[in-house]
Amino acid sequence: MDLHQELCYATAGQLLDLLKRREVSSTELARMFIDRCRALNPRLNAVVTLVEERALAEAEASDRRRAGGDAIGPLEGLPFTVKDTLATQGVRSTAGTRKLANYIPERDAAAVSHLRAAGAILIGKSNVPELGGDIDCDNPVFGPASNPWDLSRTPGGSSGGEGAAVAAGLNAFGLGSDTGGSVRIPSHFCGVAGLKPGWATVSRTGHLPPESASSPPLHNVATVGPLARCVDDLTLVYNVIKGPTWDSPNTVPSADARPERVRVRDLRCAFFTGMSGNPPPEPAIKEAAVRAAAILSRSGIAVDEIDPPIGDIARENRAYYGADGRRLNLEWYGADIEHCRPRLLKFMIASLASETTAADFFKASMRRDEMRGELARWMQRYPVILTIPCCITAFRHDAGDEIELGGARWNRLAAIWPTIWPSFHGLPAAVVPAGTDRNGLPVGVQIVGRAFEEETVLAVARTLEQELDCNRHPPL
Repeated sequence: MDLHQELCYATAGQLLDLLKRREVSSTELARMFIDRCRALNPRLNAVVTLVEERALAEAEASDRRRAGGDAIGPLEGLPFTVKDTLATQGVRSTAGTRKLANYIPERDAAAVSHLRAAGAILIGKSNVPELGGDIDCDNPVFGPASNPWDLSRTPGGSSGGEGAAVAAGLNAFGLGSDTGGSVRIPSHFCGVAGLKPGWATVSRTGHLPPESASSPPLHNVATVGPLARCVDDLTLVYNVIKGPTWDSPNTVPSADARPERVRVRDLRCAFFTGMSGNPPPEPAIKEAAVRAAAILSRSGIAVDEIDPPIGDIARENRAYYGADGRRLNLEWYGADIEHCRPRLLKFMIASLASETTAADFFKASMRRDEMRGELARWMQRYPVILTIPCCITAFRHDAGDEIELGGARWNRLAAIWPTIWPSFHGLPAAVVPAGTDRNGLPVGVQIVGRAFEEETVLAVARTLEQELDCNRHPPL
């Protein structure tokens, strides 16, 4: 078997089967992915820190455990990479900002700890926009990452390096985080599967910057989730990283997701591709969503084309995120703020002009709770929502801040309203590949479910994945 040709794009589940049958060793897999990173990363800049020596030692130890019949974990021997905003013990974790350029954490982020305890082997850290604060993937520490489908374009953000790494076959799976689309946008841009778990199902302890230095609204929407080459792999990883830890009191226990037990044909699904006051999607993105709706309908799901009650989500989201004036961010940066990437610096300085009070934050939080309740009641009838993941496909590195959609000019960030509202409401959401546009760039579709119903989201995503048959590889 030619490891590089046949295994680099294998799913995590397939690699586990090969490991169990002793057809390949963990050491061989770790070496293969590390070598592939070295060969391709000069063009991609997706993996910014390699963990070679420790990874190979852990792989050898995994092989000894398997050979000796010792207890092994559910991800035993699988090499993975982690977004650089997640702390990794003994491994530089920068969040793409010069303030943390030499930061080496003393312990892993909770989700990383779960993966390593399950036998997975960390081989590298992946690129991000500074502090995960954009939908491209560029920072002043490592520079920009590129999309393996077109090196002149971004892999998305903020888990952009993970999207590129999974698409390029640099790992068995990746771990990212998502506040307003940071797992789902790279999945859409890079043609891979991604899951944003619902709020409070996966601990985000160890996410950078530390909680004492980041916006309070962020803690009520941000989650940690996997990117992978298929939906079954998303399920495999989610079941390992979910659940509370001693240092994460806001994370709740939940049962393992088992998508195969969901009676998909008994579900009712709402379908929509646009909302008044927001930019429309590019034609190929809308067409992919329409195809996906037809697939779900043929599978027995009752699909109704209807808009959910999410209101003016862009305005509400801005009010919520801006209610604290970004004071903790600014205090944490201090004089180092002058070294920020210009886009982030512009955003930070603009925040200084926002005079807010504690009452402003409480008002915005109560308004969010009202909106969450309204949508939850509506989703009693529609437990699944099928929609687009973003209004655009991967844009060029030199693209400006404005885009043209539907004959109008929009700020580029307006294009991510489809990923903003599930985060705002704390709901689980997945993206799966659904084809390509006229430029050969990947296009995805998004499935959103009710709070704590990741299992249903994964079941519907799995149904779509099987019918869409879009498991293609970039032309590297």
